[in-house]
Amino acid sequence: MELYDQISYEFSRSLTRRYSTSFSLGIHMLDSKFHKSIYAIYGFVRIADEIVDTFHEHDKEKLFNRFCDDTYLALDQKISTNPILNAFQDTVNRFDIDRNLIDAFLKSMRMDLSLSDCNENTYKEYIYGSAEVVGLMCLKVFCQDEIHSYEKLTTPARQLGSAFQKINFLRDFKSDFADRGRIYFPGIDFTNFTNEQKTEIENDIENEFKQAWNGVIQLPKGSKLGVMVAYIYYLTLFKKIKLIPAARIKEERIRVNNLHKIALLVQTWFRYKLKLV
Repeated sequence: MELYDQISYEFSRSLTRRYSTSFSLGIHMLDSKFHKSIYAIYGFVRIADEIVDTFHEHDKEKLFNRFCDDTYLALDQKISTNPILNAFQDTVNRFDIDRNLIDAFLKSMRMDLSLSDCNENTYKEYIYGSAEVVGLMCLKVFCQDEIHSYEKLTTPARQLGSAFQKINFLRDFKSDFADRGRIYFPGIDFTNFTNEQKTEIENDIENEFKQAWNGVIQLPKGSKLGVMVAYIYYLTLFKKIKLIPAARIKEERIRVNNLHKIALLVQTWFRYKLKLV
């Protein structure tokens, strides 16, 4: 079992590194004791997201139903022949991650199977399940048995996840609509997306960013630098998006190139070590 568990975590690490350079860089800056569990959470989240977003040539609903069934079976039996789910169940059971967080995540992913637009309530529900709870799963790992720390940091962790997701929505505005027929922002018409609407969304994100920072600087030792790297990366992406007019957001995906990501990592590391952040 020990060897199989080790291989399962290695699967999650490989998947993370192939799918997300930015997330991988952030994990690398965490204390090594957190690495495998955060890889496991990302691996689980990524597979679910891939099913609903990219498996267009297959029956996505059937695949997703099977994935959900396999997830809960793995959690209950504390084993899975799917290495990604095996690593995830081990992390969930090891850190006593609340099952309600997993329920909310899978509910949001299921929404993507048929979602075309959101009202204010479904928008908030989707963001909570698709992003905020992922931050809470990671926070549970970072805080370990420190229940008071987890409870104190719950709100800023949710705000950070929400800000990240809304930036993703702006970054992927074109592909979400063109490839998947989705608009997540309530009351927004893709063809008539205005600079004023974009600014309103950005003001909301900026407010969440500011509030979330108060939680980032209070994170337990060993997790703070990695989360700071993710924060600085998304803040940089956000600043680029703010400079782009709404019309251009509809035409291209705004990116931070890999060289810039590495530069941000190095800068954040030095500022952290010099206690400038």
